[in-house]
Amino acid sequence: MRTFVFAATLVLVTLVALPVQAAADTVSVGKLLSEPTSFDGKQITISGELIGDYGFRSDGTVWAQLNDDAYALSPLREGGALHGSNVGLGIRADEGFFVAIDPPGRYNQIGPVVSVTGTWKYHDPDRGGESYLEVVSLEVVKQGRPVRESTRPLVVVTGVLLTLMASGLLFLSVSRRSSE
Repeated sequence: MRTFVFAATLVLVTLVALPVQAAADTVSVGKLLSEPTSFDGKQITISGELIGDYGFRSDGTVWAQLNDDAYALSPLREGGALHGSNVGLGIRADEGFFVAIDPPGRYNQIGPVVSVTGTWKYHDPDRGGESYLEVVSLEVVKQGRPVRESTRPLVVVTGVLLTLMASGLLFLSVSRRSSE
């Protein structure tokens, strides 16, 4: 019995002695931007699509844009519906997170969807008043991929015919003026 009590006490003391890390709140960019001061200095988690460009800096960090709007998970070109505006925020992370990550989203590319956890810095005086998320962990939730461009033959044929008609009309107009 003494061995059991000793073991149980040892386990309890070990658990209490372990550092307790506060769980990060999961928030949306919209919520964060509507109440920026309430999250200042707090650790939060946001999921969304990396878009634009990755800004590699000489100090070993990368700046990127993270969007969590409706288009991040359901792009228009893949059947998503128009819903609200593009909403995102700047993130700053160690360049090690970006070594093997897919290119960011843009016109012809859907960027990787990631879950990032970090400290929200609202009007950070060390960065000229910039507001951003200082990332401590980044997990790829969904890989980026090229956007499939669907070409409709009717649109192409109509465009070619209209171009030929416009060229013909321009030729007729120029030839009439030169013959006058």
